[in-house]
Amino acid sequence: MNIREQFEKREKNFMSPFGCQSAQSRGRQQPEEPCPIRTAFQVDRDRIVYSNAFRRLKHKTQVFLNPLGDEYRTRLTHTLEVAQIARTIARAMLLNEDLTEAIALGHDLGHTPFGHGGEAVLQEIYAPDFSHHKQSLRVVDVIENNGSGLNLTREVRDGIVKHSKGYGKILPDDPDELACTIEGRIVRISDIMAYLNHDLDDAIRSGVIRESQVPAVCTRVIGRTHQERAITMIRDLIFSSRAENGELLLDMSGQVFDAMTTLRAFLYENVYRSIRVHREFVKAKKILSELYAYLMENEGVLEKELKRMGIDGCLENGDPRERVVCDFIASITDRYALGLYEKIFFPSPTV
Repeated sequence: MNIREQFEKREKNFMSPFGCQSAQSRGRQQPEEPCPIRTAFQVDRDRIVYSNAFRRLKHKTQVFLNPLGDEYRTRLTHTLEVAQIARTIARAMLLNEDLTEAIALGHDLGHTPFGHGGEAVLQEIYAPDFSHHKQSLRVVDVIENNGSGLNLTREVRDGIVKHSKGYGKILPDDPDELACTIEGRIVRISDIMAYLNHDLDDAIRSGVIRESQVPAVCTRVIGRTHQERAITMIRDLIFSSRAENGELLLDMSGQVFDAMTTLRAFLYENVYRSIRVHREFVKAKKILSELYAYLMENEGVLEKELKRMGIDGCLENGDPRERVVCDFIASITDRYALGLYEKIFFPSPTV
């Protein structure tokens, strides 16, 4: 019995019956020999962490455009906070931490530069149904590994594509929106917990809002500090969830759920749609729109930039030019977009 098999055996002894055991994974799109040391979900986690897309998250916007200050969240720090919250919940519920972590670390790999502003641009100029969660799945299936993908397990892929539905319900009741594993469902809620908490923190730090503006019910029920809010939301989910008809139903108390819903509505109205944030995304929209149009007309430049990014293998998949340009735009970081825009559209001094 090798190390992986020993760990899979231990999972049977300590894991809740609601958890997804590593040995019960439905496998990968392309069958491969199991690792003798790591479980299938540990392998997925490592492939995500060592991917180019994961490293690029450090220079992708969360809410406030980079660089605004060293303390502001980026898409990478957001991802790490989601993973920390999700693993805490999974551990307390005796679920599969490795599966939870893999989904959490991969959930935003397809996020565009300039945050949701970049996502809105691609919805306008490429396809109305473009979404970062679908793009995240495309990253791990098609774009990474120079067009070959990461060949992740079905459970991780499912959790990635179902981690978000925009401004959808915190606890969806539509079965089609639910991940096939309880671990994937935990990541979805952890994502919301993370951004509600840290986006509020960053918005106050930046001066976009004042702490006194936060609805009183939110500070009274959830807490005033980052730590208080995190503990309240995590604890409430753990102790409000219950087993019913052979399933583990994730739930929250009415008081905490209502406070979270109020806080999310407040952030959308006063932060995400604020004049100050919107003004910067208007500039970002111009940059990405003009880059998209230019690359559609200049195949040589597109090929050169894809090669520079290490994803030129995507050209061999037979996708139309629009799809390839969309993949490129979604993959680049904020600073890459700014640098490429300057190189293409700014005049160069003559020598």
